[in-house]
Amino acid sequence: MAELVFDGGSFALDAQGTIQAQARQFATDLLLVDVAEGDPANGGGDPTLKLSGRIEPELSLDEQAYSALVLGVRDYLGKNGFPGALLGLSGGVDSALTMAVAVDALGADRVRAVMMPSRYTADISWIDAREMAERLGVRYDEIPIAGPFEAFHSLLADELVGRSSTDTTEENLQARIRGTLLMALSNRHGSIVLTTGNKSEMATGYCTLYGDMAGGFAVIKDLLKTTVWRLCRWRNAHTPALVHNAIAGEIIPTRIIDRPPSAELRPDQTDQDSLPPYELLDGILELYMEQGLPAEDVVAAGFPPEAVSLVVRLMRINEYKRRQAPVGIRVTHRGFGRDWRYPITSRFRESIPIA
Repeated sequence: MAELVFDGGSFALDAQGTIQAQARQFATDLLLVDVAEGDPANGGGDPTLKLSGRIEPELSLDEQAYSALVLGVRDYLGKNGFPGALLGLSGGVDSALTMAVAVDALGADRVRAVMMPSRYTADISWIDAREMAERLGVRYDEIPIAGPFEAFHSLLADELVGRSSTDTTEENLQARIRGTLLMALSNRHGSIVLTTGNKSEMATGYCTLYGDMAGGFAVIKDLLKTTVWRLCRWRNAHTPALVHNAIAGEIIPTRIIDRPPSAELRPDQTDQDSLPPYELLDGILELYMEQGLPAEDVVAAGFPPEAVSLVVRLMRINEYKRRQAPVGIRVTHRGFGRDWRYPITSRFRESIPIA
């Protein structure tokens, strides 16, 4: 299965349940365990077995998650015969983490980043995207989408007449132009497109079908947004021990991590225009989606009823999008896909008490 990553760490326990040998995590390893006959317990009974071997230290949770992403990308591309990967680099945190993982998994020579600015792309997005591509040494190209956008806008002029402001029609059109360009490059060069959507976005439908969802492998689809930020900071502070020739130091510009997240599809847009703050959103998703608590229990845990109601509603009405998303790596005990069974069409609505 493409979404599962074998985490390694095989171990041997003695009769008391104590670990006496443990292999490396997320790496090919050969663990030899010596087995000898020990003294009978308490002067009688059957002899015990005495085990001894190498015990590798466990990785931190953040390094385990990061290592799973790296191994998942390396195995998926290698075992399916893709020569490399390409992705849209936006200057945001999601594409930044995706590119860092791709370079650690494949090497800079097999990763290509494409910046596709629009009229709404902030200057700092250009600057940060270029800087990160330089730090990692990947091929970096800029393909402005203003021309294609105006062409589509002209074709749709009769349909768009009478509206003075940009709505989701124009926003999604920009995302789909970018998806088309990335897929064209994939067709030409054979590299797989890595999508950059995270679990918080996939849960709430804050993503565009055939736009930013267009691609062959979803690297961070099982990472909540708050986890994305945390892993970015972890990677800047650590050189992954299991990555050969990993680039050390701050590979993700700090400003990318610290900036308020934005899709940059309309003027002065931020994610929080449409979603609750990510700390609140992810807390609700952890309880409701990952732990399977009923909505009323999530409210009882201290989350605002209005926010819980909104998140549950968004999750239910966007199931159809998630069914069309590319496969990706699972790092939590419950991810969207095989672990999440919910019908696309249903009149069921969960009752959420409003205090």
